[in-house]
Amino acid sequence: MTNAEQQTPAQRLIGDFAPKLVELTDDVLFGDVWARPELSSRDRSLITCAALVAGGNTEQLRSHLARALDNGLTETELKEAITHLAFYAGWPRAMSAITVAKEVFGPDGN
Repeated sequence: MTNAEQQTPAQRLIGDFAPKLVELTDDVLFGDVWARPELSSRDRSLITCAALVAGGNTEQLRSHLARALDNGLTETELKEAITHLAFYAGWPRAMSAITVAKEVFGPDGN
């Protein structure tokens, strides 16, 4: 395994530029918050994707959509969540999010 393969996503993205943010992301957010037993990883992924869509944070949405698939959500469920959010978070945010989803899932999707 190469050094890049051993790094966390935060380490690859931010590196030594902001080491404390990398540490907090890896140790607290993903090492503690995501590991809490009160919600499944699947549920946390759905909540996180919904929050990112509602906040218009499409840059972070890309990696979280991929993570959501790994955590058991389907493309169909994620597309439906984005569609549902159009009515609560706003049409432009949903359209931006569905464009990101199309890039992540591929043009045909499931």
